Amino acid sequence: MAGLEALAALETSGSNPDVTLLYDINGLAADAPGWFDRTMEFVGEYGILLGLVLVALWTWWGARKRETLDDAASSVAAVVWAPLAAAVAVLVNVPIRGFVERPRPFRDHDGLTVLVDGKNDFSFVSDHATLAMAMGAALFVAHRRLGFAAIGLAVLEGFCRVFMGVHYPTDVVGGFALGTAVALLLSPLASALITPLARAVGRTRRVSWLVWAPSAVPAAVEIPEARGASGGAEERDLAA
Repeated sequence: MAGLEALAALETSGSNPDVTLLYDINGLAADAPGWFDRTMEFVGEYGILLGLVLVALWTWWGARKRETLDDAASSVAAVVWAPLAAAVAVLVNVPIRGFVERPRPFRDHDGLTVLVDGKNDFSFVSDHATLAMAMGAALFVAHRRLGFAAIGLAVLEGFCRVFMGVHYPTDVVGGFALGTAVALLLSPLASALITPLARAVGRTRRVSWLVWAPSAVPAAVEIPEARGASGGAEERDLAA
């Protein structure tokens, strides 16, 4: 309770850096042209989440192309954990929101430019930031380079939520912390549960491509050529 009282005291004080940063970032929306605000509204509400789904699909497509089924199964399991981690993190956030009961910033502070209507639930922590960072952290475990891209999208998501006037910066930071914690702390357990299932799917005939699709084209081309060259040499030796 002491932490909640301190949070409320900061919000009503004039030197609260959380509120100051809120006005600084949201003030950009007031100065921006209408088309830019509409773009940011779409990006912050739907666009970045769609981008994270595309990154996850790209990561899954590459994870299937491992040399062995075991490697492919573990890699695909790590990718599958990304959306599951996001779902678990958002579920964990439900009791947190109900416990903290922090109103949306536009309810306590005047002069904000709110780009999205109908946000009547509590503010801390941000579901969008939680979901985005959970996927980003989980994808980082699956693939470093694409994971960095996903984390970058998550950071942009957090900026958009403050820009849109629907969250405090600390709502976003809290979401980042929650999403990262869920994705990383539960990753070993998720891998232990999902990898055997992925391996079993990889051994099936009809849907094995979902887990394992190694590229065997180079080997298939090189082997006949090598045999042909060898056979030609043997024939030349016999003729001689």
